[in-house]
Amino acid sequence: MTRQTEGLGAGIPARPGEDPEGLEGPRLAQLGTNLTAVRRRIDAALAAAGRQGTPPRLIVVTKFHPAQDVRRLASLGVTDVGENRDQEAADKAAQLPDLGLRWHFIGQLQSNKAKSVVKYAGAVHSVDRPGLAAALAKAMAVESDRTGRPPLDCFIQVSLADDAGEASAAHRGGAAPADVPALAEQLAAAAGLRLAGVMAVAPLGADPAAAFEKLAGISGHLSSQFPDATAISAGMSQDLEQAIRFGATHLRIGSDILGPRPDLR
Repeated sequence: MTRQTEGLGAGIPARPGEDPEGLEGPRLAQLGTNLTAVRRRIDAALAAAGRQGTPPRLIVVTKFHPAQDVRRLASLGVTDVGENRDQEAADKAAQLPDLGLRWHFIGQLQSNKAKSVVKYAGAVHSVDRPGLAAALAKAMAVESDRTGRPPLDCFIQVSLADDAGEASAAHRGGAAPADVPALAEQLAAAAGLRLAGVMAVAPLGADPAAAFEKLAGISGHLSSQFPDATAISAGMSQDLEQAIRFGATHLRIGSDILGPRPDLR
């Protein structure tokens, strides 16, 4: 039994409607093994890059996987969970209030979903336009008055697909690099929002190392103007090593921990 799984998950009862295995058994062991493998990859990548100090924050992306998997992950020490659909994220957060998780919204976000997202998310990684920034600020003004919640961390999603074709750019999303300064000014000036840094997804079919090197340069320019906005959300299952090499502070890992997405048909 691995260090991460030993003694964890014991005595966790299944809730009504959950799988008959409960929260222990083969699925918990599988998640523990996968989580250990990813953590080892992160450690190896940090060593290869010569990085010391605080390791990147691991955000486990649980899209389409059930809430009981999130509960299992919490028993294995996971504290940060990512979702890219508001309805699914809101439902899971409502089911799991006892776990003390930090929820990260990482997908494309419609402005009309801002009121919902600020009720559960600690961070939004996909702020890509002024209208969304304004909607989040407006929603946070109401939510802060209602609950006294802390500021919402906002990452500017940057499109790195200018050399990868229009189809990739449309698929991955994000603000053009030239638009980052103005969007940063807007976020930094908004009460209830905190400009955390930048986020990007490596373009399809492109070298992720080159993409993340470009993102690191954009991050450097941003932090020269906003010294607290040093976070870089980059790296997924297939390219976490390249992201770490170029300074990622937040990793968004899904399939290498949870396995293939369930068939929803």
